[in-house]
Amino acid sequence: QVQLVELGGGVVQAGGSLRLSCAASERAFRTYTMAWFRQAPGKDREFVAAISWSGSSTAYADSVKGRFTISRENAKNSVYLQMNSLKPEDTAVYYCAAGRGGITTARALYNYWGQGTQVTVSS
Repeated sequence: QVQLVELGGGVVQAGGSLRLSCAASERAFRTYTMAWFRQAPGKDREFVAAISWSGSSTAYADSVKGRFTISRENAKNSVYLQMNSLKPEDTAVYYCAAGRGGITTARALYNYWGQGTQVTVSS
């Protein structure tokens, strides 16, 4: 079965950093747009960041610009999210997603999803 597996979630104090990783089970994901979404309790799943298959193009939600960095390492079928200057409002389950199209913020256009990893930022 095709899988995306997120790792790196945890509990961190406000102002701290955390690095998430997402490993894809199939080599074909090297040509996919990859993205991170997050969902806080009682809220809709929201776009966080995306990166093109080549890594040459990225997109970020305004709420994380300047603090988060998305990157990918296709040789490892992996995508990463470096999160710095974390805030309590960043607390959410973070999901890795993959799609065949170009960069988009629309979750419906991503066909594959990981199980999610919890990120909790304390005050």
